[in-house]
Amino acid sequence: MALLDPPARTRDLIGLDGDGSVQVKLDPADRIGTAKVFAVYGKGGIGKSTTSSNLSAAFSLLGKRVLQIGCDPKHDSTFTLTKKLMPTVIDVLETVEFHAEELRPEDYMFEGYNGVMCVEAGGPPAGTGCGGYVVGQTVKLLKQHHLLEETDVVLFDVLGDVVCGGFAAPLQHAERAVVVASNDFDSIFAMNRIVAAIKAKAKNYDVRMAGVIANRSAATDEIDRFNAATGLKRLAHFPDLDAIRRSRLKKCTLFEMEQTPEVAAACDEYKRLAAMMWAGCDALDAEPMKDRDIFEFLGFE
Repeated sequence: MALLDPPARTRDLIGLDGDGSVQVKLDPADRIGTAKVFAVYGKGGIGKSTTSSNLSAAFSLLGKRVLQIGCDPKHDSTFTLTKKLMPTVIDVLETVEFHAEELRPEDYMFEGYNGVMCVEAGGPPAGTGCGGYVVGQTVKLLKQHHLLEETDVVLFDVLGDVVCGGFAAPLQHAERAVVVASNDFDSIFAMNRIVAAIKAKAKNYDVRMAGVIANRSAATDEIDRFNAATGLKRLAHFPDLDAIRRSRLKKCTLFEMEQTPEVAAACDEYKRLAAMMWAGCDALDAEPMKDRDIFEFLGFE
């Protein structure tokens, strides 16, 4: 059976998210609700979790009720907020043989810095499952326990590059997606793929690209050049500060570090970014490049 021509009886359950791709549609009952929902993507190791946690902290300092959901089997998205590695949703579901009704919110959700609520979705055992299932089960559990009804901001911190529909699952819930990138080829190449995934998801869902957070970079010239060519824009810039690296080693947010002028400037940038995202980021209709074109565009010297 051709993937691009599903039977009529299933056409109301699936949506075409791109050439050759059929993804299960989000059940309307699983929509998050009134909270502003953001998904943070970027190349592995680029600082997504540090950026996400500091951004969640900044939202909380603006008086918002924040929930951060880590979507990585490594389950370390929120440990600078909670000061510990938390059990994952999948881990605690396994202890009750996946009878979700036996769980309590305190089994899988923990309060972190300045009241930020933290959940680690986790992931399936290596090579045996799909990250999309894990994200779906996490949102269902949060809704069953009515934990999303009094939340202003939900922030998904998502594993690495978008290489399958499972990693793209948070985009079904998000209003805006942001990409964390440094000023180098690998980061920009991964960003281009993420933009393509968001463009595909936007055919069936509300998610739109908000922009790029430049991270760990003194300069932003290559990011800015790519943005101009594809229709993106830079939302914020965080230089390669040693204090940011040390904050992760100390298991704390940047806001809890000694407020040197450099650290204070970075904290102000996080609060400025949070305020801008809360006020509403423009929906960008970015056009990703083909792989060959981006190699030519960025080039090598």
